[in-house]
Amino acid sequence: MQRAEILGGISEDAACLTRRFGTPSMAEANRAVAGWMLQAGMSVRQDNIGNIIGRYEAAQRTDGSTPSTMIIGSHLDTVRDAGKYDGPLGVLVGIACVQALHDSGRRLPFAIEVVGFADEEGLRYGTSYLGSKVFAGCFPSEYGELRDDDDVALASAITAFGGDISACNNDKRSPDDLLGYCEVHIEQGPVLEHENLPVGIVSAISGQTRARLAFMGMSGHAGTVPMSMRHDALCAAAEFVLAVESLAQQTSGLVATVGQLTVQPGAGNVIPGHATLSLDVRHIDNDIRLDMYNRLRKQAEAISERRALTFDWQLMQDNISTPCSPQFAAKLAHAVEAAGYPVRHLASGAGHDGVIMSGLCSFGMLFVRCKGGVSHNPSESVMVEDVAVAIDVMNRFLEDFDAAV
Repeated sequence: MQRAEILGGISEDAACLTRRFGTPSMAEANRAVAGWMLQAGMSVRQDNIGNIIGRYEAAQRTDGSTPSTMIIGSHLDTVRDAGKYDGPLGVLVGIACVQALHDSGRRLPFAIEVVGFADEEGLRYGTSYLGSKVFAGCFPSEYGELRDDDDVALASAITAFGGDISACNNDKRSPDDLLGYCEVHIEQGPVLEHENLPVGIVSAISGQTRARLAFMGMSGHAGTVPMSMRHDALCAAAEFVLAVESLAQQTSGLVATVGQLTVQPGAGNVIPGHATLSLDVRHIDNDIRLDMYNRLRKQAEAISERRALTFDWQLMQDNISTPCSPQFAAKLAHAVEAAGYPVRHLASGAGHDGVIMSGLCSFGMLFVRCKGGVSHNPSESVMVEDVAVAIDVMNRFLEDFDAAV
């Protein structure tokens, strides 16, 4: 918890916690985490995208065979004006588990790698999972052309951080020796608190589709252009935002969000000629999610046509609903029961690196109760006692694999 406080103070914004991919604050966070990994007896490296990776070797084998590896981790980047626990908690729990082994002079029959992923939130470049996509070997080469709000290309940001985008695909983790990936994360929802449970087991992660769209009209003088002759891009955007809300309210299980809206030229006495928006659509059912996404695109096109605007739509990300490994869920359930707590399975409406890691290996997730179900917010809070339960459960989970290997 002290380490979470330290990471919570590492920010590019003095007024709030904001730690974007490839920034000096991310470099500082990586240095802090690397130091804690070294203290826990791990070797440490950083790959080309900026993932920080600690490895705790397996016990020596007399037969000369290569040991398997379990990966534990989460992300170290944040949203803007973030809380302290979304992401970093999972990395710190992994380090704590290895620290316990190191302090007792023990090694398991398999190695443990703790990974702090460089980008999961997608705040800087608008597309999530940059870190885990490199780790899992599915990083699109065209991402190098993505640009942030300061017009810095992703390829340049990677170079400035000490990496090389042309070498990112060489950083793919081989799946040959992997037992799987397990992540501890705050629930980001109210279920565990409502049921007075410290931890829960994730059954699946909802699918998520993200897009960036723009309405393009005509700027003009706010006092001289008649209302009937205007081509106001912001009015089109406002109509679309309400259409997104309406469709989500009418569709069970669907959540849809416009979280970003940029208006140009952005003057109080000028009709907006250009509006750029983000769209985030999520549902546990892939067919429903894609159907709603396509409906929203058609609505945006209809709004644009009715208002005599031009229109642009760019798909930024499309991740299917991802079930967790039944084997991992069963072993986590056994660990929760052994720790003396009821087992609760629940789905995650938020995206996690496990979505990408599922293409590389089996994965499981353990949720930790958070106050009020609040996340992506400075008031994000967890109890020390619940974090202790999560560490205990993860230790038991690893011992269970120890017995099975």
